[in-house]
Amino acid sequence: MPKTVNIHEAKTHLSRLLEEVQAGETIVIAKAGTPIAQLKPYQRPDIVFGGMKDVIWVADDAFSAETDAEIWAGTEYEYEPNL
Repeated sequence: MPKTVNIHEAKTHLSRLLEEVQAGETIVIAKAGTPIAQLKPYQRPDIVFGGMKDVIWVADDAFSAETDAEIWAGTEYEYEPNL
């Protein structure tokens, strides 16, 4: 069961509470006995490189000068190719 502290205690002892959270504890911050926030360890989402390999593709001409000119043609600006 998570430890509950009031706002004043949380402000006064934030460093200590964060050490407890870092150790895996969950802290509930309450106002007048009513829970309003929860401190819990941050869990970074797993990053899977190449996870969309078969879902996303890029056309072979996606970065060609012709494609750039075609995109710019639909705007009020003049196309100036990078040299």
